[in-house]
Amino acid sequence: MNHFARCLFLINILFAHFSFGQIIDDASIVKNGAKLIKIGSGFIFTEGPAVDKMGNVFFTDQPNNTIVKWSANSGQLNIFSDNSGRANGLYFDSNGNLLACADMDNQIWSFSPDGKHKVLLDLYDGKKLNGPNDLWVHPNGGIFFTDPLYKRNYWTRNPDRQQDGEHVYFMSQDGKKVERVETTLVKPNGIVGSANGKLLYVADIGGKKTYSYRINKNNQLIDKKLFAEMGSDGMTLDQKGNVYLTGNGVTVFNKKGVKIAHIPVTARWTANVCFGGSDKSTLFITAMDGLYTLDMNVKGL
Repeated sequence: MNHFARCLFLINILFAHFSFGQIIDDASIVKNGAKLIKIGSGFIFTEGPAVDKMGNVFFTDQPNNTIVKWSANSGQLNIFSDNSGRANGLYFDSNGNLLACADMDNQIWSFSPDGKHKVLLDLYDGKKLNGPNDLWVHPNGGIFFTDPLYKRNYWTRNPDRQQDGEHVYFMSQDGKKVERVETTLVKPNGIVGSANGKLLYVADIGGKKTYSYRINKNNQLIDKKLFAEMGSDGMTLDQKGNVYLTGNGVTVFNKKGVKIAHIPVTARWTANVCFGGSDKSTLFITAMDGLYTLDMNVKGL
């Protein structure tokens, strides 16, 4: 980590808690009287929060090439990796490995609990991916991920689109099978699935829509339906099946696609969201240079 990044991280650790405005909550999903609290600042751009089995939350600071861990026990923030491959979206597999969309070389990485990484996916059809952005792990161990194009100033390769479009992919747990499962979206971004592995939600941020799909036994996406008339950067689900979309704060839809709540965030852009903490009832929100929390009446999956 360079000196500038380390100074920003120290500011983050010392940052005092701040609370923000009222929550619009028609479904009582937010704990009564809860306020949005900024628990960390001084990053450049926070993204990709993911929770492990203990409730610890990991998130990325992509411009600083780091993954940061929030401890469910101490509430402290510490660097998990200072060589993240410019990671964006994160998700844990069933073995406790942290999977990452490593945007430096357009790969999928896996981090062991001690922070060592290996490359799970490097090429598709003999070519680089556009830039894996977000991913979700199916109960069968397979990985669904989105591959939009966001040109990065740190790329040394040709910055133009490498694939013939911006698509959604499925990769088997052993990495031997990789295939496109959705090719009709403008710019797929956020992605998340249900706990039983039967439903997948994909946000088309370029088309300003979010869709739901059923996942069949062959890991193909079928029965595509418009879920919400808005796109999203990142997304998550709670135990009731409510879907949380990001961008302008956090907008919550019930499983029928009806908007039930909006959580305003003062930052210019809200990138991503997940549930964490020891009982998974705290909503963690990454937005611009900060990390925010909100106490909820519902729990994450």
